[in-house]
Amino acid sequence: MKGSFPVDRFAQLRTPFYYYDMELLRSTLDTINQESRRYEGFCVHYAIKANANPKILRAIRQAGLGADCVSGGEIEASLRAGFPASKIVFAGVGKSDWEINLGLDNDIFCFNVESLPELEVINELAAAKGKTARVAFRLNPNVGAHTHANITTGLAENKFGIAMRDMETVIMRAKALSNVQFVGLHFHIGSQILDMGDFQALCNRINDLQDQLERHHIHVEHINVGGGLGIDYQHPNRVPMADFKSYFSTYAKRLKLRNGQTLHFELGRAVVAPMGSLLTRTLYIKEGAVKKFCIVDAGFTDLIRPALYQAYHKIENISSDEPMETYDVVGPICESTDVFAKQVDLNHAHRGDLIAIRSAGAYGEIMASCYNCRPLPQGFTSDEL
Repeated sequence: MKGSFPVDRFAQLRTPFYYYDMELLRSTLDTINQESRRYEGFCVHYAIKANANPKILRAIRQAGLGADCVSGGEIEASLRAGFPASKIVFAGVGKSDWEINLGLDNDIFCFNVESLPELEVINELAAAKGKTARVAFRLNPNVGAHTHANITTGLAENKFGIAMRDMETVIMRAKALSNVQFVGLHFHIGSQILDMGDFQALCNRINDLQDQLERHHIHVEHINVGGGLGIDYQHPNRVPMADFKSYFSTYAKRLKLRNGQTLHFELGRAVVAPMGSLLTRTLYIKEGAVKKFCIVDAGFTDLIRPALYQAYHKIENISSDEPMETYDVVGPICESTDVFAKQVDLNHAHRGDLIAIRSAGAYGEIMASCYNCRPLPQGFTSDEL
């Protein structure tokens, strides 16, 4: 079964471009709110890095989610979209001074701190402004996730977070500083996680850490478990939404929250990936010696995930209902890695056919580049077409 696209409205649009199904986004946001609000103290932030298209950000803000930022530019984008500063968290292993000052000037909710030197700098910059910065420490729980090695972040070998053995040291250091306020712990073990057992393992680790801290009379106000929930890239039409029910219920059942604690989530891919598709036109059908190539006008400058991660995206020829044929779908970039998929079955393709690369709403438009002096792809929503 193919996805449903307003093909007639695409006729005058220059390809490649991103098409965003806003009805699916709103349904997804409704489901997130419905499932998360079953449990007291659950707060959901949207990870801006997944997609910062202003039209999408406004819809997410209107649904009441907060913002998870990893750069000063993302803080600025969040504020422009109307996210209240009181719902903005700022993470990232390398925060520069101007980015920290931006967060301080806007009195954002929290800095997710990843090292002791960073804590010292935040305290220094806050002191210069006569402010107190709220901080949570990102701990590296050494919990592996069943996902691609390049998007696993919770192992001891990864660059992210503070080692668990240093947890008490940095918390006590924060308590000794006059311009930071320790408010929470932050975790994030990876991305595109479909096995709820990975999240259960994180819950178990957090439970142990909290017990350890309480033995030293250290109370944690906020727990932030990051995001990581994956989607079904294989079947975007049959399974158009992530399993939010299982995700939130896993934390509700397994994580032992203390009285008054709030639990924060930072979902990105699961919010926006299914609602986006990259639309591209067939330039040529090339008969090779051993295979057939469908050469399209989109390249890894428009969607880099297949080249970067060998990521799978379902590909559909939405202009043809002819019998299936097998193609390598490739782009025009002068690099051998500019391949979207090999040996993929498409309805018989012709020059000018529209090809939809599905589930590309996350880490698609936002990661686009101008390599080969190519223009950035535009993004259009179903509301405006």
